[in-house]
Amino acid sequence: MARGLFCGLLLLLASCTAVRRELPETPTPQPRGWYKLGEPYRIGDRWYYPEYDPDYDRIGLASWYGPEFHGRITANGELFDRRRISAAHPTLPLPSLVEITNLENGRKLVVRVNDRGPFIGERLIDLSEAAAAELGFRERGLARVRVRFLKLAEDALGTPPQPTRRAAARALQAVATRDMARTACGDGTEGYLVQVAAVGDPDRARQLAERLAGLAPVRLEPAKGASARLVRIQLGPVFDAAVARHLLERARGLGYRGAFLAAAPAEACATAFVERG
Repeated sequence: MARGLFCGLLLLLASCTAVRRELPETPTPQPRGWYKLGEPYRIGDRWYYPEYDPDYDRIGLASWYGPEFHGRITANGELFDRRRISAAHPTLPLPSLVEITNLENGRKLVVRVNDRGPFIGERLIDLSEAAAAELGFRERGLARVRVRFLKLAEDALGTPPQPTRRAAARALQAVATRDMARTACGDGTEGYLVQVAAVGDPDRARQLAERLAGLAPVRLEPAKGASARLVRIQLGPVFDAAVARHLLERARGLGYRGAFLAAAPAEACATAFVERG
């Protein structure tokens, strides 16, 4: 009797072992991005004109961005991974491949451009942390580089953009610089501000402004009324809804979960127009 019970238990354990066979893990799929060129857009007092120029070849300043945006979605719908080779550029078609040469040490690297930025000063391109390390300027943070367009990436969804006729693009830039500013500032149309935070310490406000300066122009706006002791830290103004949403997402990616979009006051719009015109 006991022997039969023991054998039965062995059979039960064997059957349980068979049932509990582990399945292999399925890799997490990475989102595929879309081909994107986009319309001219404005950040602060500066216009950007996306253009597919197969002859693009520029020299300028490169910076890099990393931990604060890791795991966020790029401008064309891909996943930003600071450990992978990628870059952000304000006007090149997305995604595209460029050759970047660090003019300070001669290192070269082919990089996938899949995001928009940088939007500060005369910086030419923003690289992932991994790309900056490969090019030898992760520690310094900035480097003088040459950026040469190679081709569109071939693995994106949608229809690839066609090369822009450069003369037409330049004509659009000349007309749009003023006319599009009037459209944004006139007829009661307001731009957007990304309100990142409001703090009571002016020194703290300036520190936050310095941290956010790599995203877009920063405004420190004293609050009024019951909140008069607070200083609002705002990005913008921006006159394109898609760009405003993208900036909002990037601000939240920095940890400012309470960031929100606000209407740009008329004086901000007027000032931006005067500076540009």
